[in-house]
Amino acid sequence: MPFASANNTRLFYRLEGREGRPALVLSHSLGCDLGMWEPQMPDFLEHFLVLRYDTRGHGASDTPGGDYSISELGADVIALADALAIQQFAFCGLLMGGAVGLCLAERHPERLAAVVLANTSPRFDAAGLEARRQAVLANGIASVADAVLGRFFSPETLARSAYAASVRRVLLKTDPAGYAGCCAALRDSDLRPSLHDIKTPALVIGGDRDQSTPWDAHGALLVKEIAGAQSVRIESAHLSNIEYPREFTAAVLEFLLER
Repeated sequence: MPFASANNTRLFYRLEGREGRPALVLSHSLGCDLGMWEPQMPDFLEHFLVLRYDTRGHGASDTPGGDYSISELGADVIALADALAIQQFAFCGLLMGGAVGLCLAERHPERLAAVVLANTSPRFDAAGLEARRQAVLANGIASVADAVLGRFFSPETLARSAYAASVRRVLLKTDPAGYAGCCAALRDSDLRPSLHDIKTPALVIGGDRDQSTPWDAHGALLVKEIAGAQSVRIESAHLSNIEYPREFTAAVLEFLLER
């Protein structure tokens, strides 16, 4: 299994595609793993060398103790790219992955060719994340699973989608300590002050049925504050790449291939 050491943490990753093509790094949502991107992989691999990874505390990656920070999660991406000799890359992240993308655009703009910020925000509901952090530490992931999945997907997707069933299994297997550590990273992050400094070409994707990061309070702010940011809205709940995979994939490819 492919692992790399990043900041004293062993990260699980998959690097797929033809060498020599532009690199694309995919970063998953809180409570998911790199398998979240399966609906996009066939199309992305036609154009990119694709790097997926499990964020610390998730999937097959290590779970360091304590709270994490967005800075640490961003530093993990840079360390992983360095380990794989990937100097520059496009980056696509959803929710937690999108926050990591914002951090990279702020602190490592020289490494980014472009950034896709999907269903994310520069500032999250700190009280809600803290309540969830405490709940999973006290009572396990199952105690929040139904509520989380109800935000991830619309009821009809939960009822019919094999991908949604897979996300449920991954969520329930996530280490509570790792989930809590990443809740803390989102709880404490506030990337609003630096948005106007971001020069990396950016695409903001929002879901019209997204209860976690509603467009008007989150995606619209990113578009307003990041100079030149493009936007696409999809009729989806939170995990827009799974609920509307064709629309999501088409939006990302159209944006990245025009670079």
